[in-house]
Amino acid sequence: MDATSSGLHIDRDGFVATLTIDRPPNNHIDRPLVVALAEALEALDTDPTCRAVVLAGAGKHFCAGADFSRGDSGGLLSPEGQPGRTLYREAARLMATKKPIVASIQGAAIGAGLGLAVVADFRIGCAEARFSANFTRLGFHPGFGLSFTLPRLIGQQQAALLFYTGRRIGGEEALRISLLDQMVAQDAVLATAQALAAEIAQSSPAAVQSVRETMRQGMAEAFLFATSREFEQQSWQRGMSDFEEGRRAMAERRLPDFKGR
Repeated sequence: MDATSSGLHIDRDGFVATLTIDRPPNNHIDRPLVVALAEALEALDTDPTCRAVVLAGAGKHFCAGADFSRGDSGGLLSPEGQPGRTLYREAARLMATKKPIVASIQGAAIGAGLGLAVVADFRIGCAEARFSANFTRLGFHPGFGLSFTLPRLIGQQQAALLFYTGRRIGGEEALRISLLDQMVAQDAVLATAQALAAEIAQSSPAAVQSVRETMRQGMAEAFLFATSREFEQQSWQRGMSDFEEGRRAMAERRLPDFKGR
């Protein structure tokens, strides 16, 4: 798959590769983009001249998640002729890659966009950044592996709070709960993320990759298991009237009126 046609740009500066999602205005995620990201990261795994990766979003947002305004699947389903190759199945490939990843988050990381940010090893953001696991406000189970990755990162209680409420938090709160590793001025986010990646690249690449593998041992398998359950739960919940109400409420920028059916 051609990365550029999927809205993904790849730039190199020394040992650092920057992957930029460029799908204006909201950098929505879908299966072709996840496949392009996976293919790019897997190719960089075989490139000895790349030692660290920056994952960024062009424009106002990092990634505003799936776009449910175009259909109830939000781009999650398998393409015709490729059963089982859902967006979540492709997302598991991201967790299995080898090079350290620094996410540059200058704006919204919402839903699956939050899931993508949490796949990274580190997150650099700003006060203006916004984070939300808004799935329950849409009427269905969290996805993109977040039921595994988010509690591991910020703890069970904080993750449950974000999941149950669907609330949106800013950069300062994200830093407090360790969702962000560093907060800087908005116009310095990308440069700071690239500087961190360059600092990582100064270490022995064999040593960095081996300790990363040790620290993340079993995560790819656990991520895949979590996404299987997430997709199963989402599949029947997308048939509920609550999901349709959640979609409408999001489009109309109002609180949903869920009926539990």
